[in-house]
Amino acid sequence: KINLNKFLQLFNPLPGNHYLQVALCEDEITTALRSMMDSVSGELNLALYNEDNLNFSQPFRALSRDHDMVILKDIFHKHENPKMILKLAYLTLANTANVIIMEKKGIMDIEATKALLEEFEFRAPNEIDIVDGYDLVIAKKMHMWGNGL
Repeated sequence: KINLNKFLQLFNPLPGNHYLQVALCEDEITTALRSMMDSVSGELNLALYNEDNLNFSQPFRALSRDHDMVILKDIFHKHENPKMILKLAYLTLANTANVIIMEKKGIMDIEATKALLEEFEFRAPNEIDIVDGYDLVIAKKMHMWGNGL
């Protein structure tokens, strides 16, 4: 069991917020996020990729500007089009909302991921070492900084 206290401190959910986790399966992070969102009458949406099918060519579905946070867990490096994933994350996020990319330690090229986030108009990408066994990169969608969506 991993300690998620520091991870959960990254979030400041408000009543009515919507978070989206894109992952392979529900796990203890999903449970912790759902509990946190329930405590403020928020909503955690899930977009699951089935590892059995390894169908990592499809986009996930989400409404435009509907989410206050997107957490991409264990899927970013597996998807055949990570740029599409970032574009979808950008489109579904409200302004000044964050995206978090989580991958098992050693899988993600952190500097390349930060550069890719910048390319897709996410600002201030930072590596954060707060979940045992995982690399995390967090960045913010800034309205009117390029894409202006």
